[in-house]
This record gives sequence, C-alpha cells and structure tokens, in this order.
Amino acid sequence: MESTSRDDVDRRPTGSAVLRESVTETIRRAVFEELAQTGFARMSMEAVTRRARVGKAALYRRWPSKEAMVVELVSEAAAEHLPATAGSGSLRDDVERFVRDTMADLRHPLVGRIVPDLVAESARNPSLSAALHEAVLAPRRAAVATVLQQAIDRGELPADIDMSLAVDLFGAPLYFRMLAVGGPTDEAYVARLTRAVLAALAASR
Repeated sequence: MESTSRDDVDRRPTGSAVLRESVTETIRRAVFEELAQTGFARMSMEAVTRRARVGKAALYRRWPSKEAMVVELVSEAAAEHLPATAGSGSLRDDVERFVRDTMADLRHPLVGRIVPDLVAESARNPSLSAALHEAVLAPRRAAVATVLQQAIDRGELPADIDMSLAVDLFGAPLYFRMLAVGGPTDEAYVARLTRAVLAALAASR
C-alpha cells in the first residue's frame, strides 16, 4: 500500500478550500449541461447560477464573463483528453490510437452537442474563436504535430511533408464523420480510416 507523506497531507485542501473546490465542480457541471441544452449564444451566467444553485457572486469571483468561463472550463476539459504523444514506435498504431481515443471522447453526449455549437458560434464571434484556438485547438494540434515529427524521425514519413496539412488530415475526417454527417464507426470503419489517413499523410508534401 502506498504511503502518504507529511507533505502530501499538508498539500491537501481542507475547510473552505474543499468547499470552494466542491462549488467549482458544481458550476463546471452546470456550465456544460447548460451549453449542451441551450448553446453558447443563449446561455447566460444567470442560467448557470440557477442550474448550479449558487449565487451570482460564486461565478463572478471566478470569471469576469460568460466567454471567459466557457473558454477556461472547455480548455481544462480538452487538456485532459489531449492526443497521446508518447509514441508507440509505429505511425499506424499512433493513428489508430488517436482514432479510437477521439471516437471515445466524441461519443460523450455532452461533447457531441457542445463542440458543434462552439464551432458554429466561433464563426460569428471572433473573440471566442481566437480564445478557443489558443486554449483548445493549438495544444491539440501541437500534440498531433509531435506524433508526426516522431514518425518523420523514424523514417515513416518524408521530412518535407506539409505539417499543417498533415495535422488537419490526422483528425478532420473523424470529426466530420461523427459531428456532421454521422454514419457507423465500427471496427471496419476504424481500420479503413486508419489506412486512409496513413495514405494521405504519406502524400501530404
């Protein structure tokens, strides 16, 4: 059994800190549920307080605006599901792992409703678009680029690939399938998509 050091005990939140963490988690759930139900444009701070059963001060102590709140919470959730960068030693295995992990994330009912809404809203809201790109998209693209660079270093991809295009190819077909057009995503689809992405990556010079 793993022992607990004195320093670990000292670092554990207690009292009001535990209460604050509990309230923040309650608010987080309320934000995602409200986003999924009403969308970003119609969502209000007041609606979140009602769903979370907290006062307005609980929100405004943490975030100055709806946009700041959504960007921070969405980016935190996205950071927990970044593509794995510990390479398997095989680009094929890395692509298949990415496909399976992303499919699992996108199957979450809240994710499937929130992501398309934020993409659509970003087209109308330059400020939200820039914030989400920096906080959510940029780290994901950087993680995929790391995986691709490892494949280049192993000689599985040519050194002169268009990295930006290759990053697009890595995930775009799956996002389009699951969030736009639908269709089966069974084992046969995983195998076909993996082969297609590998072929496209090899040709992305």
